[in-house]
Amino acid sequence: MSTSSPTPVAVVTGGGTGIGRAVGELLHTRGWTVRAVGLDVDTDAPSALAEGFRHCDVSDGDALRDALADLGPVSALVTCAAVLRDDEWVPESFDRVLGINATGVLAVAEILRSRLAEARGSIVNFASMWSFFGSPNAPAYAASKGAVVALTRSQAVAYAAEGIRANAIAPGWIATPMSRRARDDEDRYARITERIPLGRWGAAEDVARSIGFLVSDDAAYVTGAVLTVDGGYSIA
Repeated sequence: MSTSSPTPVAVVTGGGTGIGRAVGELLHTRGWTVRAVGLDVDTDAPSALAEGFRHCDVSDGDALRDALADLGPVSALVTCAAVLRDDEWVPESFDRVLGINATGVLAVAEILRSRLAEARGSIVNFASMWSFFGSPNAPAYAASKGAVVALTRSQAVAYAAEGIRANAIAPGWIATPMSRRARDDEDRYARITERIPLGRWGAAEDVARSIGFLVSDDAAYVTGAVLTVDGGYSIA
């Protein structure tokens, strides 16, 4: 987090719902100004978050530029926006998922690059347990999250000279709207929970607190890392 601005600014894509919302709420309580962008915002989102929300498709570069045009130095960029589809083996659908989940991550970082450099800020991208596992039903989602890991490492190398750190977070099974189908399947939910060494699914706040660390001065010497937040699922 930069000390050049009295009130640090964070941009959170997909920041109106789920983990993105939790990140925005956490940073707001720590004194940040939060600009959430995406397609949806929860009706019960706190006013401070809802008032800063800008509706836009993160795969639309012009819409992103417009949503962020009024911002000065940016101390943190957190790229939560992502989609998961049922038809990902169809090439056109595959491309659409990568366009949002991977290309959108690159696009918003490049739009904000000079402003991140001005604040000597940091980026936290969203990888996933599917960055490392194969998925029989979501090949595009898995491929996009693998790409996010590689992109984050490239950003960490390319942006370091500008004072920008770049890391990724890799959540496991988190109780959010995106995981609702798995949670609603009693047998699948039980199998997943049994494998998690900590014995429970994560909450959005668990991931948000990890991101709070990565964008803080406590992580000033951390860049190019992938922090797994999965209760031990990936090593069980």
